[in-house]
Amino acid sequence: MTNIARESTSDRRARLVVFVAERGFVRVTDAAAEFEVSEVTIRGDLSSLEIAGDVVRVHGGAMPASPRAPEPSLEQALSQAAESKRAIGEAAASLVAPGQSVILDVGSTALAVATALVRRADLTDVTIVTNGLSIALALEAALPRFTVVMTGGTLRPLQHSLVNPGVSGFLESVHADLAIIGCNGVDVEQGVTNINFPEAEVKRRMVQSSTRRILIADGSKLNQVHLGVIGAVADFDVLVTSGTPPEHTIASIRSLGVEVLRADEPIGQ
Repeated sequence: MTNIARESTSDRRARLVVFVAERGFVRVTDAAAEFEVSEVTIRGDLSSLEIAGDVVRVHGGAMPASPRAPEPSLEQALSQAAESKRAIGEAAASLVAPGQSVILDVGSTALAVATALVRRADLTDVTIVTNGLSIALALEAALPRFTVVMTGGTLRPLQHSLVNPGVSGFLESVHADLAIIGCNGVDVEQGVTNINFPEAEVKRRMVQSSTRRILIADGSKLNQVHLGVIGAVADFDVLVTSGTPPEHTIASIRSLGVEVLRADEPIGQ
């Protein structure tokens, strides 16, 4: 075990770079506790590491200077945490009522929502607006019970999504009962974020174009921060999640007035 009290400044900073890279975002307070030094020391370390190009300072902490990993394609993401996504899809779909209008985002978890919506034979007269080509194709099986509307826009191949120019103008002309939005990170202080800017921009517009906002994110995305800001956690009414996220994180999210549904817990727990 490392004797932290006798650790050199250079060794501590080297470990701090790894700590930030593994977490994606680290608060000054958390780093100070981890390394058993003062917050002033950590701020000094982070400032030096930023000058060296190893981290990027943000409010309250730091992020890696470069992405931890490239954004996966939709096909790659489908094989990751498939059971959790299925559970989230079922739980989020259960929040939709007949006759409602829904904005449905792109991504593998949103695709699980689309699949679950199609299986709900009780749903009729539902209008779904989406910017996802794969989402629209999955929903086609529910026609004519559903009306499926594509936003239009510019094709982004990685997620088979439509982005600006073209999407925001369309979304300004609609207002849906629900928006079901995916993301790559949920952090109480830094907000809801996405790996890339183009889709984050569209997601922000979707939030503005809906009355009730449902966030879908498996537990691995909690306490993560990424480049494109979608909005504050409090901008959402419900978080549908799964896995075993830290209980203090769930409590912090609920303290903001956000309902948290644990998709893979038995009913009643």
